[in-house]
Amino acid sequence: MRTHGCFVPNSYTFLPLLSSCSKMGCSKSARKCHAQAIKFGVVNNLPVYNCLIHMYGCCGILEFAKKVFLEMSRRDIASWNSFIDACVKVWDLGLAHNLFDRMLEKNVISWNIMIKGYLKAGNPGCSLKLFRQMVGTGFMGNEKTVASVLSACSKSARLKEGRSVHGFLIKNGMKSNVIIDTALVNLYCNCQKVGLARRMFDKITNRNRVCWNAMILGHCIHGNPADGLKLFADMIDRCKVRGEEGISPDEISFVGVLSACARARLVTEGRNYFSQMKNKFGIKPNFAHYWCMANLYVGAELSLEAEEILRQMSDCAEDLSSDSVIWANLLISCRFREGATVGERIAKCLIEKEPKNFSYYKLLMNVYGVAGQWEDVARVKQLMKDRGIERVAGCNLVDLKGIVHNLKVDELWRESVEQRDAKLAES
Repeated sequence: MRTHGCFVPNSYTFLPLLSSCSKMGCSKSARKCHAQAIKFGVVNNLPVYNCLIHMYGCCGILEFAKKVFLEMSRRDIASWNSFIDACVKVWDLGLAHNLFDRMLEKNVISWNIMIKGYLKAGNPGCSLKLFRQMVGTGFMGNEKTVASVLSACSKSARLKEGRSVHGFLIKNGMKSNVIIDTALVNLYCNCQKVGLARRMFDKITNRNRVCWNAMILGHCIHGNPADGLKLFADMIDRCKVRGEEGISPDEISFVGVLSACARARLVTEGRNYFSQMKNKFGIKPNFAHYWCMANLYVGAELSLEAEEILRQMSDCAEDLSSDSVIWANLLISCRFREGATVGERIAKCLIEKEPKNFSYYKLLMNVYGVAGQWEDVARVKQLMKDRGIERVAGCNLVDLKGIVHNLKVDELWRESVEQRDAKLAES
């Protein structure tokens, strides 16, 4: 459409713009695009309406998404899916499930949204229940469904149900791919079936770093530490063996390696890996790496070194940021010889020396969180309140129970899937 020699934007113009705003997640830009869509009279278009709902959902503005949804004179299944997904994104699972139940027609996307929502909210049991309902209604599901369900089984260590899903894949002839295979590797590792996980891993032809990390962590945390260290070396040397581009390790790889060293009391090797991580691969240590090193030193009766490494962590606000509770989830599975006692002892010692230092209390809460000692977490919080210990500016402490539900590996899986058109981000 052309007016006075100028092009007038139409619905086809706005669809990619709204999509870009969704990806940016910028509420200011979203509202500007919405205003322009109203100005040029294209908001009554159904695809535009659906894009607006999706955009506001991505920006976390449920109120605006709801307003658009209610304004629509006609809705299709994409409209319902977009609004339910918006509810999920702001953690309103109650409203999302209520809308889901009211849908007259559902598709596999509808089921995936709810299954993923409960999984990310830390309720794998509900994800599995929905999957069983979905299969019972005749929906077969797709790769994203299966990846989410396998992740739910993995997080809750439900081997029987995980094997059932694996059987479902085989029975229905779903094609194997690196995403589902990696999810299966992680499932069997978390269920203490590392040998079975390794057989799955060995069958994967096109392994990515996420796949390698899953198996390395499986060996290092749940299996034989020596096998994990060997696999780590194999990953780095892959280019030499097969003439392919090598896969460089990341922070997750080193969580596994340092855990293996702590379990096997390999002090020299652990120090070398910790140094390589920082100096060779440019990876900044986080809570998980410091925690593994502290346990490594304690296992070797090097208490001064253990205290120093935890002091380094607690002296750095970023290493005790809210992200540390995510990393702590990986460490719940690590069976260190003294469990949380080393961190508890050192954190208490630091608190005694500097009773007003917020970071030391936060360290102690993280230690208790790793061990799942929630009553102790609450006790420390109350102690801080009684002593008038305030949070450091810019240092946000999230509820430590979140560590059980926010496995970092799964997040990285989603990111890798988004880059391959078989994304776990939507799984």
